[in-house]
Amino acid sequence: MKITMKKTDENARTYANRMILDNIINLELPPGTGLSENELSIQLNLSRTPVREALIEMSRIGLVEIIPKKGSFVTKIDYDFIEEARFMRMSLEKSVVELACKEGISMDSLNKLTDNLERQKKAALLLDNAALMILDDAFHQMLFDSVNKGRVYAVLQGQMVHFDRLRILSLKTLKSEKASITVNDHENILYALKKRDCELAEMVMTRHLTRHQVEKADLIGLYPEYFL
Repeated sequence: MKITMKKTDENARTYANRMILDNIINLELPPGTGLSENELSIQLNLSRTPVREALIEMSRIGLVEIIPKKGSFVTKIDYDFIEEARFMRMSLEKSVVELACKEGISMDSLNKLTDNLERQKKAALLLDNAALMILDDAFHQMLFDSVNKGRVYAVLQGQMVHFDRLRILSLKTLKSEKASITVNDHENILYALKKRDCELAEMVMTRHLTRHQVEKADLIGLYPEYFL
């Protein structure tokens, strides 16, 4: 596990939730890994109660399976969950870019997106997957914010945990190729928004959010133990 310091506004339960969730999504705790309450509590320097509560919370969102008398395990990646998340994200993000093209977005929003894209390019060159993932999320959040739909994005993020594991696995496996494709997609999305070309924006967004379907066979072939 990779462990960071507890934030000043976090209680023990919130900290345990964040640490376990981050490590599952970033594959520091790979699919199928057994989770010991005792070991986790020692690593996080917490009592077992907040760790147990965090595992229960992870089980509610489908990232942990708790089997009576056997223990807790990180769930394997389920493409049914991923497809549901993709369907929701596709529907919302196509609507966002359509709205952005039809109504236009402010120069301030365009500048923020451009600055984010430049930082993505640097992260891709350095193969800094963690930074690229954060910048990728920020880019999409900025799209929602640019049309005053930031709260919609917050709801969407809560449904993306299963999709995020696949994104991390893809970045770690395909490395520079995946990074450059991601940046190029974002560059094309921004170009379409600047031109206010709805058709192009929706086409590029669709391609961007369905690339995982092309990568599916390769990832399952390389990591069969990670998937249902």
